[in-house]
Amino acid sequence: MTSPVVEARLSVAGNSEAAALFGNRDEHLRMVERLTGCRVVARDGEIAVSGDESDVATATRVLGDLQSAIRSGVRITPREVKYSIDLATRGRPDTLTSILGDVIQVTARGKQIRPRTLGQRQYIDAIRGNDIVFGIGPAGTGKTYLAVAMAVGALKAKQIERIILTRPAVEAGEKLGFLPGDLQEKVDPYLRPLYDALFDILGLEVYERYRDRGIIEIAPLAYMRGRTLENAFIILDEAQNTTSEQMKMFLTRLGRSSKAVVTGDITQVDLPRRHFSGLEEVRTVLAGVPGIEFMYLTDQDVVRHELVQKIILAYERYDSHRVERGEDR
Repeated sequence: MTSPVVEARLSVAGNSEAAALFGNRDEHLRMVERLTGCRVVARDGEIAVSGDESDVATATRVLGDLQSAIRSGVRITPREVKYSIDLATRGRPDTLTSILGDVIQVTARGKQIRPRTLGQRQYIDAIRGNDIVFGIGPAGTGKTYLAVAMAVGALKAKQIERIILTRPAVEAGEKLGFLPGDLQEKVDPYLRPLYDALFDILGLEVYERYRDRGIIEIAPLAYMRGRTLENAFIILDEAQNTTSEQMKMFLTRLGRSSKAVVTGDITQVDLPRRHFSGLEEVRTVLAGVPGIEFMYLTDQDVVRHELVQKIILAYERYDSHRVERGEDR
């Protein structure tokens, strides 16, 4: 028996809202149509949606969500349209407006930094509510960039006095002794992603002023040994490449009025085979400790090129099949 066709209508407030909502050559409407199975027609300041009752309910929720986001100043792209549809089809009560409405920082060029997925919003909320947060997830999920933005926000609000960013200098099987240059030249490539995030958020001139005054420090993890870090926002990046001893050393540096964010991707460990990742181990050691929260970002939180999400999923399937067959790398 064929389900009865129902129709719903939404009003659009003016040409500028219509242009933002419809997208280039109506690509947003065509995406809603394709992914919900509804027929979507725009005419005379209205959008008519027709199809099965449940599909129409999904499509109208999505279009209303997009309208609310546009009215709150969010620039809509096909990525936001698809994510709104994903939220609706999964039955999530969250909306684009509730996720994208939290502007956590404005860059030197005036760009607003905000969470772009539900996972990212939960990650930011965890950083606000805990002294130690572990952000674990694949490349492209904003783990480090959002942590740096939160650190800059805390500095500007005078909640802390300095920002310390660190990474273990072990990647892709390379050893510092075999790299050319002096010590600074050897470690700079490992720390470059942290520099890039700070340059984007603060601008080069402000970053250099803060660095020269000791307000911002970027250093290899080995430089943290023996220190007590007070009134600071500390970020340990690429933590999957820490050993058990290094992770314990870092976490016990935390002093009064400080906050630490540890980020890493446990699928990309570059340690020698005889070393177990400190990030893997700490998930068991500190599970359930009050004031410490583990946040897991997934392929759904990838905000780079859409192919990155597909690449991550492809590798997950490949690794799963290897495990099933009992193969080792």
